[in-house]
Amino acid sequence: MAKPVKLAHVVYSTRRFDEMIAWYQTVFEASVVYQNPALAFLTYDDEHHRFAFANLSVLKATSDEAGERGEIGVNHVAYTYANLGDLLDTYARLKEAGITPYWPVHHGLTLSFYYQDPDGNRMEFQVDCCTAEEANAFMRTDSFEANPIGVVIHPEELLAQYRSGIPLERLLVPPAGPASEIPREHGLC
Repeated sequence: MAKPVKLAHVVYSTRRFDEMIAWYQTVFEASVVYQNPALAFLTYDDEHHRFAFANLSVLKATSDEAGERGEIGVNHVAYTYANLGDLLDTYARLKEAGITPYWPVHHGLTLSFYYQDPDGNRMEFQVDCCTAEEANAFMRTDSFEANPIGVVIHPEELLAQYRSGIPLERLLVPPAGPASEIPREHGLC
């Protein structure tokens, strides 16, 4: 049975964006890999990012109230799988148990399936699509600046291609398509 090989990162939603970034830089000696007014990605090691911050003052500027789950705090925790085959095998196993991702997305640097547990806690099951160095370089491109979220993908199509023998490297290539929106009831905005 496929299991995650590491804890990848934690994403926080905040209305203290600059303060949070500064605190994590100080405490973890982290460096900013990418930042725009709405999102920031930081790392303290060879991983492309260990923390991400979503600036609710930009993403939900008119909202003064927390949602049902609360908006401020941990948005999701991410787990990395060894390869796309393990991630797709896990997807198939969970689907058989009636558990499906609420948001399957190709972020460019990761291919990710987002799930929600019975209490509403969100988690990302991902596989890296490139090395940390390549991911860091990608986050400095105009392409990433134009779409730091990614493109919605179709797990059933990927699973069928995987089972038909298409090489995993080909399946990791980001698909062309419109920028993904994070599902409002689950995401950052």
